[in-house]
Amino acid sequence: MNEYENEPVRGLPEHLPAGEEIVWQGAPAWRQLAVRAFHVRKVAVYFVLLAALHVGLHVADGAPLPGAIQGASWLLILGVAAIGLLGLLAWLYGRTTLYTITNERLVMRFGVAIPMMINIPWEKIDAAGLSRYRGDAGDIVLTLAKGEKIAYWLLWPHAKPWHFAPVQPMLRCLDDAQAAAQCLGRVVATQQTAVVTPMRTAPVGPRGEIPAEPRAHTTAMSQV
Repeated sequence: MNEYENEPVRGLPEHLPAGEEIVWQGAPAWRQLAVRAFHVRKVAVYFVLLAALHVGLHVADGAPLPGAIQGASWLLILGVAAIGLLGLLAWLYGRTTLYTITNERLVMRFGVAIPMMINIPWEKIDAAGLSRYRGDAGDIVLTLAKGEKIAYWLLWPHAKPWHFAPVQPMLRCLDDAQAAAQCLGRVVATQQTAVVTPMRTAPVGPRGEIPAEPRAHTTAMSQV
């Protein structure tokens, strides 16, 4: 038994009220999460370079190459352990996270040690953007309406990297971000009172950011 088995509706803290229905549910792909949120590739490169530097310095001091390589093996072992730990964390976050889009709100359920849920009504979202990695995989980044705030530490890793003020919630590392974006566009298009910018597709920047563009308000979010 885990902490989420008693959910009345998967991914939700309670049964949906009358008139509200689930439109889409999805979770991060843990392998993408390991690469993009926990940076396992960068950690691997760091330890390889550290081991290579260790070998180079010892060889330059006159040590035999086999002995220098053997002496650097502990760095590689430490690197493998670090990557394994980060991979495990990514798997746990992927396993315990569920994003739910309803016709009224976005619900983000996540948390490894402390289960948490965040509800964001659509009227509190000002804009959305879709960034792709390859094919249909990618992230959906949300910009909250003016005056709405969420703590970055509370939301991580489901927040746009390096954006602390304002914090931008993110549906992260989706295998089929295109499908989620289309559902999100259709839902917001039905909300006559919503004031949001059209969802746009953008490439992923060097830190996972979406390039900025001028704001333009419309009465509905366009489909991607």
